[in-house]
Amino acid sequence: MSRYMLKRVLRGLLTAAVSVTLTFIIVRVMPGDPATMLMDPRMTEEIRQQILHDFGLDKPLWVQYLTYVGQLLKGNLGVSFRSLTPVAAVIWSRLPWTLLLMGTSFILTILIGVPLGVVAAVKRGGACDRVINAFAIAGHSIFVPWLGITLLYLLGYTLPWFPIGGACDIGVTGWEAVSSVARHLVLPVTTLTIINLASYVLFLRTGMVETLREDFVRTARAKGVPENRVIFRHALRNAFLPTVTMIGLQLGSMVGGAVLTESVFAYPGVGRLIYESVTQHDYPVLQGTFIILAFTVILANILTDLAYAYLDPKVRFEA
Repeated sequence: MSRYMLKRVLRGLLTAAVSVTLTFIIVRVMPGDPATMLMDPRMTEEIRQQILHDFGLDKPLWVQYLTYVGQLLKGNLGVSFRSLTPVAAVIWSRLPWTLLLMGTSFILTILIGVPLGVVAAVKRGGACDRVINAFAIAGHSIFVPWLGITLLYLLGYTLPWFPIGGACDIGVTGWEAVSSVARHLVLPVTTLTIINLASYVLFLRTGMVETLREDFVRTARAKGVPENRVIFRHALRNAFLPTVTMIGLQLGSMVGGAVLTESVFAYPGVGRLIYESVTQHDYPVLQGTFIILAFTVILANILTDLAYAYLDPKVRFEA
């Protein structure tokens, strides 16, 4: 097991190094000049060059890269071009909102997706299975901004049941603030959950259908084991193994969905911060958010591999 863990950790470190390098390159080749965004039109060329020098943007790219990696190893993500505050402070001020959005959506996706996948597999070929499949396929095909704008128009504008933007009303405290946060969270969470729910339902349904045909399931039924126990104790545990792997892989798409969702609903999370950083050419913040999100996905995949090995001893032995 220790060798298995070591291999996964080393692979994660290699992926992290590639992510840092690609992030640095992609941000640098983007169109636009951050000095232009920082400058007043009345400033002279000398002042512009001084701004570039202060932020190290007048040095060769390889020097900028080595400097950036060296500072990153020290935990320093740089200073924002716009606010002139540490990038870490800017990200940490937004991160709790994104964690709240993604965490709530993830929990709802599991709580709703697992029962729907099981029901669709058990009722395979029936009306319930067809309805669940149609819903899942539709959710898998929907574009995130379209769904968000539709919910925003129907439930936020036409029927003003929920707020149309932000994360909390200004000036509220106590339980009123908790209620306000929950109401602002409904539409973004609904959008993100519907988009991510489809994959879990379809994947788990396929796994359950195959598992229910296995010999050990037929043996359990022949021994008189109650059907609910056969489904949830025997079949679901084995069918859920591939789904565990998919959970780690889906985190990356959930992050991408969160960026679009936060942009549509003006939700003040890391996704919205990425959008603002792109429009403002704020390189350090953009790099910092990409790296934090990349490291989060890499860590989630490592934990997923370890969870898979824990659930399936054969993986450990093969490793």
